This record gives sequence, structure tokens and C-alpha cells, in this order.
Amino acid sequence: MSSTLFPWQNDSWQQLQQLRERLPHALLFYGAEGTGKTAFVEAFAQSLLCEQPTAEQHACGACPSCNWFSQYNHPDYRRVRPEILDGDDAVEDESGEEKKGAKSTRAPSKEIKIDQIRALADFMNVSTHRSGLRVVMLYPAEALNTASANALLKTLEEPPPGTMFLLLSNRLDRLLPTILSRCRKFALPMPSHEAGLAWLQQQGVKDADAWLAEQGGAPLAALEAAQGDSREVLDELLRHLAQPGIDGALKTAERLQKIPVADLVGWMQRWLYDLFALKSAGQIRYYPRYKKELGNLAARVDVLRISAAMKTMNDRRAIADHPLSARLFIEEMLLDYSSLFA
Repeated sequence: MSSTLFPWQNDSWQQLQQLRERLPHALLFYGAEGTGKTAFVEAFAQSLLCEQPTAEQHACGACPSCNWFSQYNHPDYRRVRPEILDGDDAVEDESGEEKKGAKSTRAPSKEIKIDQIRALADFMNVSTHRSGLRVVMLYPAEALNTASANALLKTLEEPPPGTMFLLLSNRLDRLLPTILSRCRKFALPMPSHEAGLAWLQQQGVKDADAWLAEQGGAPLAALEAAQGDSREVLDELLRHLAQPGIDGALKTAERLQKIPVADLVGWMQRWLYDLFALKSAGQIRYYPRYKKELGNLAARVDVLRISAAMKTMNDRRAIADHPLSARLFIEEMLLDYSSLFA
């Protein structure tokens, strides 16, 4: 097994190799966020460009192509993703030179823009440097806006010869059906609880079981959360959810107004899911630490009201990245939740 893969990805790698002899022009990899999809697809992209792959079709890591790839400057490889994932919000013009003042004038985009898709034209219309494939990796595919998705669709409908598209998605339901129809889908499953837990423990994560549960079984997301500073904020929110009330909702909203709203919505969605699952099936998935508190709340509300609250939270998630007022958004969200138990 390649060291670039995570332990739970070996079976998926073997399945992927069965497509080698008749590769489609576009593969769409999908699965839960935080499970290592990006690393898996990058390893596959490198193996496609490698000049001396191993018997298991892993990249050798030593040939010129692998050296270029490791530095993200392979002439036959392009990586398309939102600016915000680059960790640098500087804007570059077509010559590659940074525009002065760009960094201070706007935030990095969370979308894949049409200009990024159009920029692939020159890349695809010239001969390859190593007489092999051109590879385009695009992620997350749901970050395509309407214009960029339509531009990509035209390319997928008439793909240039010798070009391989590798798309990644956390949410297939957010992609255009026409994009889905032009790609061969490849599922990357969630690792087993045992595999995810063992890996986290190898990384030295304390309370690995709790972190893994809170991230829905996604090991990389659990590691990021454990290494971050979100625990205190999460616990403050959960303490309020465990003892809902109007005064508490207003005070909690004031204290948490600088926290990314999308994070708060995601945590509340998981809490409501646990409440629903406990009420309907006697199970808790995300917050086993709060089993007693969830049990007390479940006794005070019926399943239909919880289901309605979950639907409302899904609607809020759609606008959570761009609330008009973070504090008012959080207040309304917590007050609505409190009303379930009034």
C-alpha cells in the first residue's frame, strides 16, 4: 500500500485499478468530507502521470514527473479549486503576476469561477510535455457556480483527446444532473469506526472516540477539530442546547456572534439529528457525551416537531455563509430551537 493513502483507502485503490484499461474521460469521486478524498485522488492523478509506476500502479515518487507533481508544477497537470483553499487571497492576472492591492480589496472566493474553467482551454489545446495524459483535478465540484458549471459541461460533452478529468464532491445533490451524467461516479466510503479510531490514536489524539463521533466518523475532520480551538465554543453551544431558554439563547448568540455561522449551524444540525435518532430509534451518533441531556429533552418533544426543526435548519444552512447579521441569525436559530420545548 502506498504511504500517500490512508489505511482505509486500500480497497478503494484496488477497485479503481480495474478501470485502468478503459478509463473514462471524467471520473467523479464522492464521499463524506474529512475522509481523505483529496489525498486519494491526488495520488491517482500522480500515478497517471508517473513514468515508472509500481506493480500496484502507485506513483514511483522518483521520476521527473513525480518530482514535478510533488511541487505542483507538472506541465500536464492542473488543479482547479476555489481561491480560499489556496490559503492565499492574492489575485493573479493572466501573466501570473500578483495585482497590487488585490489582497486588501476583496476576500478570496469560495466558488470555482468561469475564468478558471476558461483558462483550461490553452492547457488542453497544446501537446503534452511528456507524451502522456493531461490531468485536470477539480474540487469540490459543488463549488462550481452556474456559469462555471455550464462552461465545464461543454468541455465534458466534447472532451479533448488525451485529457482526464478528476472531480471530487462532498455533496452530489448540489451538482447539475448534466454534470453527473457526463462523469463515471466512484464512491469513496466512510472508514469503519475501528479504522478511523486507530488512525486518530496513532496521531496522538486524546479522547479520539469522542472527536470521531462528533465529526460523524470522518477521521481527518476529527483530527482538524482536535487540533483546533473549537472545543470550548462547541461546548458552550451544546450546554445551551442541553438547557434551552430565551435568556440563554440571547446571551449565547451574543457570545458566539464572531464564530462562523456555518459551523454553528452544522453543530446544531448534528444535535437535532441525535435528538431525532434518540427519540425514534434510541440511538445517538454525534454527541454521546450528552446522552443524559438528550434523553431529558427527547421526553419533552415529539418526533414531528424535531423533524420540522431539522428541515428549517437545512434551509438555514443554505444561507449560513452569507447572513445579513450573524448575531440576529444566531438569535433566531436558538430562539426557534428553544420554542420546541416551551
